[in-house]
Amino acid sequence: MLLKIMKVKGFEDLPTPRYMTSGSAGMDVYAAINEDYEIKPGERSLISTGIHMQIPEGFEAQIRPRSSLAINSGITLLNTPGTIDSDYRGEIKAIMINLAKEPFIIKRGDRIAQIVFSKVEIPSITIVQTIEATKRGSGGFGSTGK
Repeated sequence: MLLKIMKVKGFEDLPTPRYMTSGSAGMDVYAAINEDYEIKPGERSLISTGIHMQIPEGFEAQIRPRSSLAINSGITLLNTPGTIDSDYRGEIKAIMINLAKEPFIIKRGDRIAQIVFSKVEIPSITIVQTIEATKRGSGGFGSTGK
């Protein structure tokens, strides 16, 4: 898979999204902001990453929270994982929320999220009158126990 990344003018100095270890599933993306930005407790904010991506057809990108921000600061992402479709060409942004009791400051170039790529299967759809029964049936939302 070849991923093409275009940086937003004014943020060319930020690191290119990258995998931090050889075993990482997600690559980190960075805050593309010009000055420190405060997210107050309970507040959500749309934070720019300073990049556009050309995701190959047949793939999607999922933007996900960074576990260290979640456990250490109470910062996570809404709409997680957020799907970035292969035909989207706009700037990648992260919907961040502060679940902590203290304000959180984001600085230019902070690692704010990670992106994981997945292959997408497009099914053929057939309308039918019945579907096969299973032992579970329509049980959901905890129906299999704790």
